[in-house]
Amino acid sequence: MSESSVLFHFAFQPASRAARLALGEARIEWTDTPVRPWEDDCPVNDLNPSGLPPVVQTTDRGRPLTLCELPAVLGWIEDQQKSPLLLPADPAERAEARRLTGWFERRFTDEVDAVLLHERMEKPLLKLGPPEARALRHGRDALKSHLAMLEELVAARDWLAGRRLSQADLIAAAHLSVLDYFGEVQWANWPSLKTWYSKLKSRPCFRPLLADRFVGVPPSAWYADLDF
Repeated sequence: MSESSVLFHFAFQPASRAARLALGEARIEWTDTPVRPWEDDCPVNDLNPSGLPPVVQTTDRGRPLTLCELPAVLGWIEDQQKSPLLLPADPAERAEARRLTGWFERRFTDEVDAVLLHERMEKPLLKLGPPEARALRHGRDALKSHLAMLEELVAARDWLAGRRLSQADLIAAAHLSVLDYFGEVQWANWPSLKTWYSKLKSRPCFRPLLADRFVGVPPSAWYADLDF
């Protein structure tokens, strides 16, 4: 097990949120170091050639170790465990967790985050002007399609990949929680997904995320409410 860990992250980046959730779920202690990855002097630039968080600096069995981006962080967390933690032992559920992880890394990121989070979050940060109505409509239509798929899954399962919580749940919750902050998820339309998200919000690892605040934009009225 590591002797010490430092997490470099941006609070409203889904991958950084997933890393925080996974570290919390694994009960690994770390020092919290927020970064602003769009700035030239961001410390992540010296740690990860891509310049992207999350990055974990740790010491493993006396040796320094730098974990660049979410897959490396998740893999390292799983390697610390004596039994499966965030990847199910069942081969079918393990495969499903990996499939959904890939879905969020590619399809959801490209079709939803790259549109909605660009308009709602990146533009204010980079001073690129107000959101475009056409882009918002496009992103919201894509989000509805993804939410419909997730609603069908959780209506038939205890968790996204099957009978137990997995990294797929944490990654999905990381993405949806950022969108939820900006009021983009209409939970009343997705009752099974709302129940699933409520279970995740109630876990201790989720509480720090509910305290996050984006400068100049208050959260949705229900963002931090466990009984929303």
